Amino acid sequence: MNWNWSTLGDFLPAFGHGVLVTLQALVLGALIAFALGLVWALAQRSPLKVVRWPVTAVTEFIRNTPLLVQLFFFFYVLPEWGLTLSALATGVIGLGLHYSTYTAEVYRAGIDGVPAGQWEAATALSLPRSRTWTAVILPQALRRVAPALGNYVIAMLKDSPMLMVIGVLEMLGQARQFGSRTFHMNEPIVAVGIAFVLIAYPASLLLRALERRLAR
Repeated sequence: MNWNWSTLGDFLPAFGHGVLVTLQALVLGALIAFALGLVWALAQRSPLKVVRWPVTAVTEFIRNTPLLVQLFFFFYVLPEWGLTLSALATGVIGLGLHYSTYTAEVYRAGIDGVPAGQWEAATALSLPRSRTWTAVILPQALRRVAPALGNYVIAMLKDSPMLMVIGVLEMLGQARQFGSRTFHMNEPIVAVGIAFVLIAYPASLLLRALERRLAR
């Protein structure tokens, strides 16, 4: 096995672009996951079965199918129905939709963890239902679940290389393309692995610190 670390100098521009694409997919995917997950969670608490049951069925289906299958569906099947998206847009939507089903469970646990007395106090103050949610329940629930949501962001980061299979040139995609062109696959793959550690490990430390702070 021949190693030539000097090739990383040539890989650097492509690697930098891959980092930007990875972060772009991560941030946009996380925003979708956070927003849509909250919608799922609130819909599952609806007193209307016509709302609650379909949402539960959809989220269970998404959660129990592989992300890779969902990416293939969005990228290859939807165009057959006249809906064509770019590879990056497909990846962002795929990540966001898939992880929204997990964040929905996190939100649900956070909402269920709000003491019953808070609901009773809001009722005693005659707060409208919308005001009860926005001013009383959700702020407390979000405070409880912030670390768990952060953990899913890290999980999304580690799943981002899957976007390579639909043509998104994130970090691993750039490494594979560079390796195919130069026949030096080992060095860029190692560099990508180190980059993931350098991003994910400090983020996990920050989440632990946040969790300790919120637990006080």
